[in-house]
Amino acid sequence: MLSHWTTFAAYNAWANRRLYDAVAALPADDFARDGGAFFRSLKGTLNHLAVTDEIWLDRLRGGFEPPRRLDDVPYPEFAALRSVRTTLDAALEAHVAELTPDDLDRELRFRRQASPEPIRQRVGPALAHLFNHQTHHRGQAHALLTQFGGPEAGPPLDLLLYLRETGAA
Repeated sequence: MLSHWTTFAAYNAWANRRLYDAVAALPADDFARDGGAFFRSLKGTLNHLAVTDEIWLDRLRGGFEPPRRLDDVPYPEFAALRSVRTTLDAALEAHVAELTPDDLDRELRFRRQASPEPIRQRVGPALAHLFNHQTHHRGQAHALLTQFGGPEAGPPLDLLLYLRETGAA
C-alpha cells in the first residue's frame, strides 16, 4: 500500500509542475482574473491548494490547530506561489516516503477551523483525501486555464499519462 501513496505523491508533484508551467504561459493578468470558480481565480484556487497542503502537512507532523484559514491568499504573486508549491510537493513526497505500513493506521488528532471539536482521522484515509482534494481543485484550475487560453492551454494531467511518461505503468 505504501507504493500507492508514493506514486500519488510523485504524480501530484508532476501534475502541479505541468499545471504551473501552463499558468506561467498565460498573460500575467489572467492569474488573478475572476473565472467564476469556487475560489474565483487561478490565484485563489492555487493559493487554496497551497494552504490546504500546509495544513495537512502540519497535521501529518502532529499539529493540532490549523496554521491558516482555507481562503487565505498568503502568496498573491505567482512566482512566490510557484516556489512554495515546489517546496510543498517536495515535503509531501519526503513525508510519504518515510511512512511505514503501521503509520497508515496511525491516528491523527486535529481541529478544523469550521468546528471546535477535535477530529480523529487515520493517516491512510487522510492521504486519500489530500490527493483527491488536489485533483479536484487542479481540475478547477485546469478549467480556468482552458477558459482563458483555449483548449491548448490546459495540459493533460491524467495519472495514466504520468505512469507512462515515468515508466511506472
